[in-house]
Amino acid sequence: MKNPFLGTGIAIVTPFTKDGNVDHKALANIVEHNITNGTNYIVISGTTGESVTITGQEKQDIIATIANTNKGRLPLVLGIGGNNTANVINEINNTDLSQFAGILSVSPYYSKPTQDGIYQHFKAISLACPVSIILYNVPGRTASNMTPETILRLAKDFKNIVAVKEAGNNVSQYLNLLKNKPEGFGVISGDDDLALTVALAGGDGVISVIGQALPKAFSKMIALGMAGDAKQAYKLHFELMEITSLIFSENNPAGIKAVLQALNLCNDTVRLPLVEATDGLKQKIKDYLLNFNS
Repeated sequence: MKNPFLGTGIAIVTPFTKDGNVDHKALANIVEHNITNGTNYIVISGTTGESVTITGQEKQDIIATIANTNKGRLPLVLGIGGNNTANVINEINNTDLSQFAGILSVSPYYSKPTQDGIYQHFKAISLACPVSIILYNVPGRTASNMTPETILRLAKDFKNIVAVKEAGNNVSQYLNLLKNKPEGFGVISGDDDLALTVALAGGDGVISVIGQALPKAFSKMIALGMAGDAKQAYKLHFELMEITSLIFSENNPAGIKAVLQALNLCNDTVRLPLVEATDGLKQKIKDYLLNFNS
C-alpha cells in the first residue's frame, strides 16, 4: 500500500473549559480553522491531545465532534497505541474505524522492549487492524528508540503499515529511513523544527503541533519543501522558527494551547500532571504573534 498521508497533518489538541471538561465548541473551531487554512489531515488523540488523561467516553465524544465538524472534508487519523499489546488490539476491535483513513500507533513506552519485541507488537496490531497504520517513534517519551532497521522490517512485511511518524529529532535516522525505505512507504516528520529539512530530503510532510495554530503559513512551507522550492520554503521556515521553539520550551501541549488562546481559539487549560505555560512564555508568544500578524 502507498502512504496516503501527505503534506501537513496536525496533532490536534483537546481544548478544555476552565473547569476541566472537554470544550467541544472550541474543538470544532480549531477543526474549522485548519480545514479552511490548508491543513491536509487531522490526527486525533495523540500526545498533543493529552490522550493519557482522556477517558474512553471523552475520546468517543471528541471523535464525534471532530467528525461532525469535518464532514468528510479531510482524512482523519486516530491515535490507538500503548505498551499493552492486547489492550491496543482490543481498542482496535471495539472502535468503529470506518470514518478513519488510518491509525497512529506509538511504539511501546515504559516497558522498554527489545527491537524484536517492538516488531512483534506491531505485527500483532497489523494483523488486527482493518485500516492503514502510521508507526510513531518518539524515543524522548517512550524511553526506547525504534531503529530504522525495525521500522523498515515492518514496512516490508506488512502492507497496511504505510508510514512512520519519526520524532527522534535525529537527522541521521531520518536520512537512513529515506535512503532505504521501500517504494510507497512514508517518512513523516514528527519534529516541527526538522519538518522542512525532511520534506526537502524526500519525506512525505509532517504531523505538526504548531501547524494547527498557523496552518496557512506552515502548510505552505511544507508544500514548497515537498516541491523542492527550498528558497521560498526557508523564508517561511525562518519566520516560524521562533514560535516553533517557544511552544516546546516548557511542555507540550501547554505551549501550543497558549498560542491558541492568544488566537482566541481556545483557552490554555491542561490536565495534571501538566501545568499551564508561565506568564513569561505567554508574553513571548503574544509578542511573536503581534509581529507575525503585522
